[in-house]
Amino acid sequence: MFGNLSGPTMIVILFIVLLLFGAPKLPGLAKSLGQSMRILKKEVRPDEDAKADVSAEAPDTEKPDSEKK
Repeated sequence: MFGNLSGPTMIVILFIVLLLFGAPKLPGLAKSLGQSMRILKKEVRPDEDAKADVSAEAPDTEKPDSEKK
């Protein structure tokens, strides 16, 4: 995500964020950003979990090797 940004570029971006929001508001901003990312991940994961649950609950339709003959 940040592969293109070098060290000096990140420092300039952090300085601009510090100027815009102020030092006292940065911890609250970071906390809300973390909570938003956690919610997003939680909303995305149930789709993957639902697929896994459906495949795990599906009965096997193949016969064992001894019954195939």
